[in-house]
Amino acid sequence: MPLQAKTYLKMLAAGVIVCIGGPALVIYLTPDPDELFKKYNPELQKKALAERETRLKQHEEFLAQLREYSKSDKPIWLVAAEEEKKRKALADAQRARAREEMERQRQDIMEEQQQRAR
Repeated sequence: MPLQAKTYLKMLAAGVIVCIGGPALVIYLTPDPDELFKKYNPELQKKALAERETRLKQHEEFLAQLREYSKSDKPIWLVAAEEEKKRKALADAQRARAREEMERQRQDIMEEQQQRAR
């Protein structure tokens, strides 16, 4: 067998070991989620169980948003950025209304105090 053929066989064997053995090793070493959960201390288990519903709900909402974004012809990240801008504008408007309301209440209190002082 020529020297070059031996080299190719060695390279092929190394490639097979890396391409098949690597993922197999990762699968073998990765613990099952249930095993990880059992290793938590009891307080963390209770906390994880209590928050599971909210996390699942948030995940479902996130997936629903992605489905909505995907209905557009634009890329998802652009639609998400536009939606974020709309949310920020709405939050800013609400904050401005709250500030105006607080200022109006402050003015009313000041006027009331001035009337009492007279």
